Amino acid sequence: MSNLLEVRDVSKVFHTGGLLAPVAVHAVSHVDFAISADKPEIFTVIGESGSGKTTLARMILGLEKPTSGTIAFDGQSLVKPSGAERLKFMASVQPVFQNPFEAFNPLKKVDRYLESTARRFLGLKDKAAIEAAMDGALQKVGLSLVEVAGRFPHELSGGQLQRVAIARALIPNPRLLVADEPVSMVDASLRMAIVNLLRALRDDFGVSVIYITHDLATAYYISDRLIIMQKGKVVETGPARVVLDAPEHAYSRLLRSAVLDTADAGAGNLKTDPELAALAAGVSSQQGRLEPRADGRSVRVY
Repeated sequence: MSNLLEVRDVSKVFHTGGLLAPVAVHAVSHVDFAISADKPEIFTVIGESGSGKTTLARMILGLEKPTSGTIAFDGQSLVKPSGAERLKFMASVQPVFQNPFEAFNPLKKVDRYLESTARRFLGLKDKAAIEAAMDGALQKVGLSLVEVAGRFPHELSGGQLQRVAIARALIPNPRLLVADEPVSMVDASLRMAIVNLLRALRDDFGVSVIYITHDLATAYYISDRLIIMQKGKVVETGPARVVLDAPEHAYSRLLRSAVLDTADAGAGNLKTDPELAALAAGVSSQQGRLEPRADGRSVRVY
């Protein structure tokens, strides 16, 4: 079985504090996983702010270099790719960012982004071919070129603009999307539309997705496999339903307990278990090791 993406023992250390008081911040510590090339999947990275999930996404996209470890796509290392390899990688691995209104210049019409993507990655020059590629990608996300042509970002809703962002990412026919919190800036009523779109991309078009989120509810709904990160380390990993139905690590259990239960809505009983919170905080600075379980998950033990 070949791998589409391999992340092997990857770490990222940032140095802050200046010359007099240098501080090493371990944003990502020894993360290891792979995504198969043979079966598209939604692989989810879960964690609170500061867990390292966005830094991990930026390294996969080539926007940050790992301090140690290797990242390879389709067997090619991403550490020092050549110009041709870099362009091929950028076509195959496309990002979808958190806030669509920050991803688009407010003074630039959105169809110009689609056009430039078609020209750069598909090498198209004929106007009809470019428009066909643009419209084809928009159709995949439930829009059309007629709906967005000539419109500025502020003339579209947040949900529409996020779908345009996904359509732009789909123009080069990528094999992998890296979606960093793609529903956190979208109205609650539109979140499921975006989440269902990601599922459709997997099921209908064979695109694998790395889904970065802190939202366990959407992760439970769409994920095939997942990792849960705390302070840069993976504390639990495995099949999504196995892990989220009965999380084992203290931090995973703490995240699970914080999910709102509609049966208790308005009763004011949502409280963090102080013992569980203390246990999760107590192990956050320890290295430990991932230990496999019989149900397919791995859990960090100390």
